[in-house]
Amino acid sequence: MHYPILLTIHLFAALFFIGVVAFEVLMLEAIRKQLPRDVMQQLEGAISARARKIMPWVLIALFGAGISMALYQYRPLLAAPLASTFGLMLWIKIALAFSVLCHFFTAMSLRRRGKLQGKYFKRIHLSVFTHMVFIVLLAKWMFYVH
Repeated sequence: MHYPILLTIHLFAALFFIGVVAFEVLMLEAIRKQLPRDVMQQLEGAISARARKIMPWVLIALFGAGISMALYQYRPLLAAPLASTFGLMLWIKIALAFSVLCHFFTAMSLRRRGKLQGKYFKRIHLSVFTHMVFIVLLAKWMFYVH
C-alpha cells in the first residue's frame, strides 16, 4: 500500500480515536454532576456499547497503518533512534501508542469483570487522554524540532 494511503488511514483513525477520548474526558465528565445518576449511567452505557463495536476496528486501522508506515518509510530511523531527534521522538510516540493499546486492553478486561467503574474508568480515560496529547505533540514536533 502506498504511503499517502497509509497516512490518510492513520490520520482518520487517530482523529476518530482522539475525538472519542476527548469527548469522554472533556464533555462527559463535565456533565456528570448535572445529570441524574441513572441518566448518566444510561448515557455511558449507550456510548460504551457503541464504542465496543467501533473501537476495535479503529484501533486495527490506526495501528495497522502506523506499523506499516513505520516499516515502509521510517525503518532506518527506527534502527538507530538516538542518531536523530526525529527517530527518538518517533520511538517515544510509538511507545506511548503501545501504552494506549495496553490501556485499551486493561479497560476491556476490567469491563468483562464488571470493574470498569468510578476511579478505574476516570484514571484510564485521563491517562489515555494525556498519552494522546503527547502523541499529537510528538507527531507535529518530529518534523520541526532538530
